[in-house]
Amino acid sequence: MNSSPIIDKQALAEIYERYSPAIFRYAYRLLDDNDLAEECVADTFYRFLIATRGGTTFENLRAYLYRIAHNWITDHYRRQPPLNISLEDEVHADPDGNPSNLLVREQDRQRVRAALLRLSPEQRQVIELRYLEDWSHYDVATVLGKTVEATRALQYRAVEALRQILDE
Repeated sequence: MNSSPIIDKQALAEIYERYSPAIFRYAYRLLDDNDLAEECVADTFYRFLIATRGGTTFENLRAYLYRIAHNWITDHYRRQPPLNISLEDEVHADPDGNPSNLLVREQDRQRVRAALLRLSPEQRQVIELRYLEDWSHYDVATVLGKTVEATRALQYRAVEALRQILDE
């Protein structure tokens, strides 16, 4: 990160339009709450704005924004008691769909989400970015502040841990 002039309003609007939908999806997947995801996006761009006003530039803006969002989410969970996710919760099925298929799909989604929450934060983040956001190993390594090789090893361990959890 280097010093540079303050970002103009048009550039900030373009950055927000480009990155905010993906940041929201990422936050929503981890938080499972629309309001919290919106709060995360707002705070992410607020922190970005503060950094730019301080004259900071970014080598990889997308990675920087995801890191801010990830840190916000991590801080949120640190302040909360552990989640108790039950697979017995009521499922609101689409009345036009096949109820048994929708129920199975929803239970699978909750089972995978619960399994992801049992991974370490770094393992969860590498799975989210690689498989759900479709990022390259290089981009994930940039966000995590690790080498590509270390990120690949972390991804391997995360997938194995996820497989073990789901086999339980």
